[in-house]
Amino acid sequence: MVKRDQVVILGVPVDNVTEEEALAKIEAFIENGRPHQVVTVNPEFVMAAQSDANFFQVLKEADLSLPDGVGLLWAARFLGAPLSQRLAGVDTVRRIASLTAERGYRLFLLGAAEGVAEATAMGLEEENPGLKVVGTYAGSPDRKEEEEIIEMIRAARPHLLLVAYGAPQQDLWIHRHLGRLEVPVAMGVGGAFDFISGKAQRAPGWMQRLGLEWLHRLLHEPWRWRRMLALPKFVWLVLTSSR
Repeated sequence: MVKRDQVVILGVPVDNVTEEEALAKIEAFIENGRPHQVVTVNPEFVMAAQSDANFFQVLKEADLSLPDGVGLLWAARFLGAPLSQRLAGVDTVRRIASLTAERGYRLFLLGAAEGVAEATAMGLEEENPGLKVVGTYAGSPDRKEEEEIIEMIRAARPHLLLVAYGAPQQDLWIHRHLGRLEVPVAMGVGGAFDFISGKAQRAPGWMQRLGLEWLHRLLHEPWRWRRMLALPKFVWLVLTSSR
């Protein structure tokens, strides 16, 4: 087994990979054919894992943990083990779609609100001529829908499954069913479909560069304020954990 270059932040391992290295690993997973789970870790994930043992275990067992959040880059630098770069979920989905089109892989989009996965598929197909989106479905992580959704995915035979149920539900759902889905790569993508479809507006470039995407999202979605409280708690725990 190849040793992974990882940084552990409050017990949660994060892979130290560039965008190109991450895509190469995903392609290798597909060629391998066995089921693999990819997670996109941000400070909210790390904080949620502190009080949710199941989610903590999912993050520890993931085959690839992408650093999505400038807070992780800050924490890694503070801990003396810098990460190469931030891999934002929206950008990663777009690069995965590009790779999928280039290699002739098949893609399935699951989750988000009704119609959003379909709009996302249309947007990705416009950006990547020849992209094969073999299925879209809103669905939910409700256990009553599990069997129907699993059969739908297996019948479509995708190489990659992107799940937008929001964390931690999407990641727990993937982990629970990974062995039955018959998909080489399954990845939780949070709100990526909303941004790609145009349902939500992404922060302007200057805010992204300054690491202020969280502020932009809070201004447009003020109901998220409780979740945002995880950020100062995350900073405090990182600062005190190194003592």
